[in-house]
Amino acid sequence: MPDRVPVRIKRLPHGHGLDLPAYATDGAAGMDVLAAEPLILRPGARAAVGTGLAVAIPPGYEIQVRPRSGLALKHGISVPNTPGTVDSDYRGELKVILINHSQDNFTIQRGDRIAQLVVSPVTLAVWDEVEELDDTTRGSGGFGSTGGHAAL
Repeated sequence: MPDRVPVRIKRLPHGHGLDLPAYATDGAAGMDVLAAEPLILRPGARAAVGTGLAVAIPPGYEIQVRPRSGLALKHGISVPNTPGTVDSDYRGELKVILINHSQDNFTIQRGDRIAQLVVSPVTLAVWDEVEELDDTTRGSGGFGSTGGHAAL
């Protein structure tokens, strides 16, 4: 069974009456989070949707905000900075940035599931500046240089 990390959570006034983020199934990696406010997301538009929650993530962890696959497939609704990161020292309202990639207005009602939250450990880097990097077969090739799609 995966580790359970305690995360303190505070309901803001406009979050009362909503369920806390929850795992939909026993094998789910992400918790569904709900919108605390209604809005209409127009085609091509972006909005930061309030959840009515604030969190205190333990040091050494982050919360990743990810799109819900059903919203993405059926309605073209996604998280443009996916995965979004909520840092452990942030104490403001948890908001989800959504974008509408469809040609239709998308209505969000209070209580709708709008994204998934994944609690994840953070690894911090320490830069080791060098004059040269080791060679690899790939080298500096990128952006389709390894093939894999006929149109590239």
